Amino acid sequence: MANPEDVMFSPAVKAEQMRLGSRTLFEDREWKTEITDDLRQFLGVIDTFLLATASADGQPYIQHRGGPPGFLKTIGTHTLAFADFAGNRQYITLGHLKENDRAHIFILHFATRQRVKLWGRARVVEGDLELMERLVDPRYKARPERAIVFTLEAWDVNCQQHIIPRYSEAEIAPAVDRLGQRIRELEEEVARLKGTSGR
Repeated sequence: MANPEDVMFSPAVKAEQMRLGSRTLFEDREWKTEITDDLRQFLGVIDTFLLATASADGQPYIQHRGGPPGFLKTIGTHTLAFADFAGNRQYITLGHLKENDRAHIFILHFATRQRVKLWGRARVVEGDLELMERLVDPRYKARPERAIVFTLEAWDVNCQQHIIPRYSEAEIAPAVDRLGQRIRELEEEVARLKGTSGR
């Protein structure tokens, strides 16, 4: 497996880090190359991410992938996979992966202001029913067409700077439920007090 720093930082990137004075921040750092328990827990709540690929001649493309929480599954210590659901039928990602397997997964979790970056290589897997059974949640109403398997080479967590918190309906539902319960309690208390004062 390649040196994770070389996967993340090309010679041109390292030169810019040197020129702008940040190179020492990254030298001799222990970069993560395996799926840890923390990463596995984080992925368990993720319902959206961005997948970046490029054609053989370097034409980039970023595709949004979404699904039920935890749909980006960990398989072993260096492998992630997800069901590729039917979409707009442009197949840009599929075409790119036929000629260039380098890929990047970028995840922003707005509620916790976490940013996780994963470098690796991806491949398309079609016709593997056993794999699809592991990846597909039958309660999620979408048509899976294939799997994309991502072999992890390096990953990193960025700072929270400039990430504005946003919350999904599922994330705010408990707070809304608590407020609804409190409103009902107060309404009952008001009704009780009105009844008492009328005597």
